[in-house]
Amino acid sequence: MMKLLGSKYRFCDGLSRRSFLQIGGLAMGGIGLPQLLSAEAQAGKRRGHKAVIMIFLPGGPSHQDMFDLKPDAPKEFRGDFKPINTNVDGIQISEQLPKMAKLMDKCSIIRSMVGATGGHDAFQCTTGRKNSNQPPGGWPSMGSVLSKIGGSTNRDMVPFIGLAPKMGHAPWSDNGVSGFLGPAHGPFQPNKGGGMEDMVLNGLSLDRLSDRKTLFSSFDKFRRDVDQNRLMEGLDVFNEQAFGVLTSSRLLEALDVSKEDPKIRDTYGKGDPKNRDDGGPKMMEHFLAARRLVEAGARCVTLAFSRWDHHGDNFGALRQDLPLLDQGLSALITDLHQRGLDKDVSVVVWGEFGRTPKINNGGGRDHWPNVSFALLSGGGMRHGQVIGSTDKIAGEAVDRPVKFGEVFATLYQSLGIDVHKVNVKDLGGRPQHLVDPDCHPMRELI
Repeated sequence: MMKLLGSKYRFCDGLSRRSFLQIGGLAMGGIGLPQLLSAEAQAGKRRGHKAVIMIFLPGGPSHQDMFDLKPDAPKEFRGDFKPINTNVDGIQISEQLPKMAKLMDKCSIIRSMVGATGGHDAFQCTTGRKNSNQPPGGWPSMGSVLSKIGGSTNRDMVPFIGLAPKMGHAPWSDNGVSGFLGPAHGPFQPNKGGGMEDMVLNGLSLDRLSDRKTLFSSFDKFRRDVDQNRLMEGLDVFNEQAFGVLTSSRLLEALDVSKEDPKIRDTYGKGDPKNRDDGGPKMMEHFLAARRLVEAGARCVTLAFSRWDHHGDNFGALRQDLPLLDQGLSALITDLHQRGLDKDVSVVVWGEFGRTPKINNGGGRDHWPNVSFALLSGGGMRHGQVIGSTDKIAGEAVDRPVKFGEVFATLYQSLGIDVHKVNVKDLGGRPQHLVDPDCHPMRELI
């Protein structure tokens, strides 16, 4: 981890300018960004700028209380909430999501997600794969794949950014792993850092970053230490591009939501950075930051919102969190459309699994990997539809079961990547599919 000393100025979400400049995801132990840029130059081409925003709901959101209500089920199954009509005939969602109900023509609901492993982690939601029987190095997340295939859209913006902060339950704050693609393609994580692993460039302020000679000098000892482990072969012209990220204001300005028009900022709402128990900060600002980042050139932005592991008082917790999700998500989707980004930017919202059909004695719902939901928007896809269905208690998929890999194949397709033709090489040089071979883009959306 490398940290650059900055000012004491703090942004509106309580994070300091210094924390924004922690270059963990750039993998400076191997000068990861220069390697990325070098690979892109060798490939000899750049892709058009399409992007994806992945919104992970840690803990397993209650599908039957959000997007798959069963009002005719017995009380011990249906719960407290009533369905409401949306702006698409025949589609109903929870009364706790009135803003999203007005945008359902811009969204697609998958009510029949299957294949969850049941683990309390973000792995399937960031990779589209199960975390068993992985190749050496492990499966890479979508953000890492996009970093590898497309690289940076410009010299002063990283391709993959993860906004999830540290949480008590660490797997919930997983922004996406680079797997066998290596740390050069891991996420830049501005909201993580701190600890003994951080390296500080002593005496180097932000104002002095423009002095390249000073920067090279500050790297001397770091370079010698790293070279002993053969993690870095030397600095070349691509380092100049890597330093462009550090010296440019593009990344910082995109992360600084205080620079946004106050009227637009207000539509997203104000967040709460506190962790609850083992996780779950409610950072409304991250929805806005995600839009600003993809607009500035990021290819993939991941974020984790609140905590959805409601074994007790499920409905009390949802009465607090669903209106917040409703506001942040509806603001993001509306903003993308108003800026003409809806054809190029895909949004996916989901969690690691669903919740039990039957409400337990504590008024909660327990873990249920049998079926869950996903919500998609943007990406030039066909929206205003529901895909799949569940039985009368939302316990099992009865129509059009959808695997995580199918959603990934669809997202890749919306990004202009044919999963049947494009692959990435693992540590042994073997080509690996981007999704499981039996997963294809969803015909309903593409």
